Amino acid sequence: MSKHLFILNDPPYGTERSYNALRLAIALAKTEGEQVRVFLMADAAACAKTGQKVPQGYYNLGDMLGMVGRRQAEIAVCGSCMDARGIADTDLLPSAVRGSMPQLAEWSIWADKVLVF
Repeated sequence: MSKHLFILNDPPYGTERSYNALRLAIALAKTEGEQVRVFLMADAAACAKTGQKVPQGYYNLGDMLGMVGRRQAEIAVCGSCMDARGIADTDLLPSAVRGSMPQLAEWSIWADKVLVF
């Protein structure tokens, strides 16, 4: 069993880094015995915003984070990054919570593998 921490920095749309990170997080979360945590910071904080509307046939990062969360993964969003972008706690998906740098440090120590996107 391995413990994986994903740290996302890029915005939900405009690049595919957050999309690809969540594709891998979903695949690992579906694998027996693997544990996943996702920490969103900088522009990736917007990935956890509810009510994302995208064109038909386009990926939705909110839905993808929901898939990760339904697989018992923990999802946290940098509180300072949320504040800087005007994202309130009530704007977050149900599976995401406000996080902090001490939490990210704790999660980094917990993880066998840290993947930064």
